[in-house]
Amino acid sequence: MKQNILFALNRLKEKLWFRPLIFCVLSVFGALLAQISDDSNLYEVVPQIKTESLEQLLSTISGSMLVISIFAVGSMISAFSAASNTATPRSFKLIIADDVSQNALSVFIGSFIYSIVAMVALKNGYYGKAGHFVLFLFTLLFFALVIITFLRWVERISKLGRMGHTIKLVEDTTANAIEFWLESPTLNGIAIKPNQEKGSAVYSDYSGYVQQINMSKLQKIAETLDAVITINTVPGNFATLDKPLYYIILKNTGSEIPDFKETKKAFTIGDMRYFDEDPRFGLITLSEIASRALSPAVNDPGTAIQIIGSYVRIFSLWHKSTSISNSEKNVFNRIAVPALSIPDLFEDAFRPIARDGAGNIEVMIRLQKAFNSIASIANFELKKACLLHSRQAFERAQLEMKYKNDIIALERECLFTKEL
Repeated sequence: MKQNILFALNRLKEKLWFRPLIFCVLSVFGALLAQISDDSNLYEVVPQIKTESLEQLLSTISGSMLVISIFAVGSMISAFSAASNTATPRSFKLIIADDVSQNALSVFIGSFIYSIVAMVALKNGYYGKAGHFVLFLFTLLFFALVIITFLRWVERISKLGRMGHTIKLVEDTTANAIEFWLESPTLNGIAIKPNQEKGSAVYSDYSGYVQQINMSKLQKIAETLDAVITINTVPGNFATLDKPLYYIILKNTGSEIPDFKETKKAFTIGDMRYFDEDPRFGLITLSEIASRALSPAVNDPGTAIQIIGSYVRIFSLWHKSTSISNSEKNVFNRIAVPALSIPDLFEDAFRPIARDGAGNIEVMIRLQKAFNSIASIANFELKKACLLHSRQAFERAQLEMKYKNDIIALERECLFTKEL
């Protein structure tokens, strides 16, 4: 349930209107809240604030905040465009969800709404002596908030959309998705055993990417039907009409065939992928950035080397993992879920770089060093994948490189040659 709520909140965070709307509501509430103080004894102790001074302050806010809001939107759009053009369009969702930029836009628009509402209320005699004073304090607080937010936003907008910042955002998001899977290798369900009976196949009604699976809902349905469900399409997989969405075994088969419409609703399917529970999408996004950097038009091997470093940090998370026994976390004991596939992760991460950077000795040496580093982690699947991709990368380099000494230098760094 917690993961479902987080998924929904993350989708709202990606909407540019969400935070400004909340701040606008709070601003209107704050502007009208000042009148409540008129019903207290506060008017006996507070100084008299002239209406003219309040009008001038509010006019300054209303006149400047609208301009700044338009400027902020223009700057953010430029940053979004830069990220899509220089990195990859897949990073757009992360850039648009930037907390500092959204908070800044929310403060600017909210301050404008606050000043308009307060000005109208002030000119119509809505506030008394105490209300004038409280409104004055609120206005000063808004001024301070705007200044602090503007300074933070200027510092962030200078980074937003830049290559290094985008790579860091994608790396952090991918690492979070990996950690989520390492903590719950089968989404807190049961592991699929070799040669396990799967049962009857159930297909999706339409094609699209599986974005999330509501495990709680599936568990309740499975308990009601006295069934065992084996998931075939985890988040990130593309569900098609010919590919089973899941398999189900009904222990008590009756004459009436159950309706699986509610079960299918537990799978959120859409036309795009999200980073939350899909670590492969993050790795693919990083690979796209590296491939673009290695293209002849860009010719930026340094960015590819930076991304290889990101991969080393991401796969090093298996070193921190204590191989949590899933039997201790079988919250959903009627749902079997495929484990995260390390070979698939390596294909997504390293194959594009090995292909597009095969002729660059610096990239290839850094790639082999990455395989050596990852292989040192006490995980058999990781080491096996490193050996395979180390050999494949070297074979690609042999086909592309023409200088013999480069090939000799690369061979000395290769993981698979050290294991012979």
